Order: sequence, then structure tokens, then C-alpha cells
Amino acid sequence: MSTPVSLELPEGARRATVRSDRGEFAVLDAMPAAGPCELGTALLVPGYTGSKEDFIAILADLASAGRRVVAVDMRGQYQTQGPDDPAAYDLAELGADIAALVRATGAAHLLGHSFGGLVVREAVLGGCSPASLTLLSSGPAALPGQRAEELHSFLGHLDGTPADDLGAKIAELWSVALRPQAESAGVPAPILTFLEQRTLANNPTGLVTMAAQLLKAEDKTACLADRDIPAFVLYGEDDNAWPTSQQADMAARLDAERTCIPGAAHSPNVEAPATTAHALTTFWNAVETARPGPAETGRS
Repeated sequence: MSTPVSLELPEGARRATVRSDRGEFAVLDAMPAAGPCELGTALLVPGYTGSKEDFIAILADLASAGRRVVAVDMRGQYQTQGPDDPAAYDLAELGADIAALVRATGAAHLLGHSFGGLVVREAVLGGCSPASLTLLSSGPAALPGQRAEELHSFLGHLDGTPADDLGAKIAELWSVALRPQAESAGVPAPILTFLEQRTLANNPTGLVTMAAQLLKAEDKTACLADRDIPAFVLYGEDDNAWPTSQQADMAARLDAERTCIPGAAHSPNVEAPATTAHALTTFWNAVETARPGPAETGRS
């Protein structure tokens, strides 16, 4: 799971709710701490088991360039409610949510981290047309390797559990496995408390269904390339989810910009925030210079 190093919001950022035609979504809404908001809004979508807090470390740097930045909890994630219906967590449904959030916020730039990359891809394939699309530590298809084995183990642990008992089973998994792992990794107590709250707040049906989506996602790179939206593939050199070779190949197939961040793994937004924010700002600014549009001036 992505683990933020701090939960303190930077100046200019606040917790808020965005209302869309597909429901209400919990967000972190960041504006420049000083100066006007003249550039296009960016919408940031977290990965599996993640949340909007995964982007706290980059909010200030991204906003300081002169843009609004909105990080969201998808349906069923942490502070955004979601139904106990597996069909609600199909990639197409999640993508439609993100398209609705683009409309509600007026976002110009769309970014998805890990599983969130598969979701924002689905939004674009469904007709959403942002000025740019960034795939952060995300791959072209189903999650491979050790991470996939871990998800299969998770689903096996829950196999046959009645829907009403999923929450208790996930709480048990947190206590006997996930919490000890975080403690052994030296996660500070306040962050550990947050991780527990987030894990237990996630919709259990959503967690199970999103895991299954990760394990069966199809390669839709060619279809995405046909949308002809400026794309950026960004990942850490030590990414342990999708192999960096797969992400580099995906970038080539998309004719996308590509940056590999030294010293980072699967969450460059946490592990190398300054470098990540600089790379994103450079890309977004270049897109806006090439395709100028109306400035974003306030929160929706």
C-alpha cells in the first residue's frame, strides 16, 4: 500500500467534497499559497488501497506553479462512500466517475497512480478528453509478478466469505499481517493509525472487486493511442509492480513522454516528491503552451 510520510496539509490545501453528476467525492483541494491560479487544474487519482493522502507530498509544489490540484478518493475508497455492489467497481464504472469529476472540477490534466492509471485510461477510452493524461507507476494490462501473487493470496483469504462478513475478515487481515508489516518497516505511529483507519474505511466489496480488476485488466494501449491525447508515463527506477520495461514499452506505443525517476519505487509521489512534481509541472506546462486554453481561476 502507498504510505504517506506526513498527513499535514500544505498551505493553500483543504479537505473538501466535490459534487458531480455521479455522486459526491472526498478530495484534497490545493490552490497556490501565493499568487494567482492561472494554469489548468490537475486531477489526481490514487491506486488500489490508496487515497487522496498519497499525494500530500506533491500538492504544494504542483500548486505553486499556479494551478489548482485536486486529489480524490474514488468510490469506496477511504472517505468516499461506495455501494456493496461488485458491479459498481468495474473499471468502466470507476472511469465514468473520473470523467464526471473532470467535468465537475474543470480539470485539464488527469493523472492516475497504479490501479488509478487503469481507471483514468478507462475514463479517456469512454470519451473523456483532458488536455493531458499521466500514467504514474501504472502498466498496460493486468498486474504481474509478486504483486499479483499477493493479490491472489488476498482474494484466496477472502474466498467464500459472505458479503456481510468481509469487513471483519479484512480487519483480521490488517491485525495479523498488514499492521505487523508496517510496524516492522518503521512506519510512525500517527501514519500507522491513519493506515488502519483507511484500510477499515474502504468498502470491503470495493477492495475485493478492484483486486480482481487489477488481475484481469486487458491491454488497451492501442485504443488509448488512438485517442491522440498528450500522454506522460512516469515511474520509479525500482518499481516493483509493473516492470519498468513494460512501462517504457507502453510509453513508446503511446508516443508518450517518459521519465524514470532515480531512487524511487512504486510511489514516486511519496519517495521522490520534488522530482516528481517538477516532472509533472514541466509536462503540463509544455502541453498548455502547445495547446493553450482558458485559465482555471477557482474551486468548484
